[in-house]
Amino acid sequence: DPVSPIFPSPPASNLVIRDAKKEDLDALDHIENESFQGDRLSRRRLHHWLKAKNRVMLVCEWQGRVIGYGLVLLHKGTRLARLYSLAVIQAGQPKGYGRALLEALELAASERGRFFMRLEVSQHNARAIALYESLGYWCFDHYHDYYEDHSDALRMQKRIRKGPEHSPVKSTPWYQQTTEFTCGPSALMMAMGALAPETLKQPTLRELELDIWREATTIFMTSGHGGCHPVGLALAAKRRGFEASVWLSTAEPLFTEGVRSPQKKEVIALVDRQFNHQAFDANVDIHYQAPTQVLLDEALSQGDSVLILISTYRLDGRKAPHWVTVTATDPECIYVHDPDPDDLSKDPLDCQHVPIAREAFDSMSQFGRDKLRTAVVISARASLDDSQTPS
Repeated sequence: DPVSPIFPSPPASNLVIRDAKKEDLDALDHIENESFQGDRLSRRRLHHWLKAKNRVMLVCEWQGRVIGYGLVLLHKGTRLARLYSLAVIQAGQPKGYGRALLEALELAASERGRFFMRLEVSQHNARAIALYESLGYWCFDHYHDYYEDHSDALRMQKRIRKGPEHSPVKSTPWYQQTTEFTCGPSALMMAMGALAPETLKQPTLRELELDIWREATTIFMTSGHGGCHPVGLALAAKRRGFEASVWLSTAEPLFTEGVRSPQKKEVIALVDRQFNHQAFDANVDIHYQAPTQVLLDEALSQGDSVLILISTYRLDGRKAPHWVTVTATDPECIYVHDPDPDDLSKDPLDCQHVPIAREAFDSMSQFGRDKLRTAVVISARASLDDSQTPS
């Protein structure tokens, strides 16, 4: 639902902060062009966001004239709000209206159930950085060559609902899957990269992604190319010198419920048996019990990496199995790297350390009618004395 309130104005001012309306398009286009030399939102994109539902978009009026606006994106299924654009024409106006607008955006995002506000700001924009820091934002990352002029961006975050201010985040590189069917390999690559950063510094990352897929695929899925079996992913990690273990809520062959062909079901069952035999030979532990949030907490606290299978229904409305990498936990949220920014409104930055409320994650981390739950825990590389070498 659209944000409804007209926000309180600063004392003794003529400022009004309200929802943006389609009649504001001309003013928004003018503000955008006046405020930014590059990285502007086009008139078409402004019109798109005026109509969109997954956002908060507010304008501020001074003496009856629209002088600024703010746009915050709200991605489905997460507790993250992202400040996408904030602009106030300052010439001739009293100061402090940018702050008032941002505080109103925070309040509106909080009322829409978001815990965190994130933003990117040019490292050269000292004025904006000072504003954000004064409001409690802190820098948690640095993004190189982010803007059109090739300048770097600081990534900042603030807790906008009551709770722990800083969430512990595991240093996990993010890797975007390059095909629609390689979320599993991409999640595994991120998990391995958290333990051994050189994993994602190879010049042939896509070859690694596809090699892992060939090793771990179930051959058939509900449609299209085969997805990745948790035991297959654990074996792929083991071949590259990592320790790996698997948690599974069932001992039955996986991913058969959406396959109608008896021949395909037979192939999936055969591959499942082969993976299990290979796991036994490679000393990969398979625990036939559902992974819990306690398991995630304990694994990360021990320095391990975890990839877990989710259903994308709460994220994009599609009931598809999808692998993500867990990067942190706190009392309220599970944080994940999602390798697939497939939504046109999604920036890759929106897929990193995504906070998901624990109660939502509990529903999200199961798939299909049988409510399959599965996770793979990756531990540090074996010692140099180990006979295995990375492939």
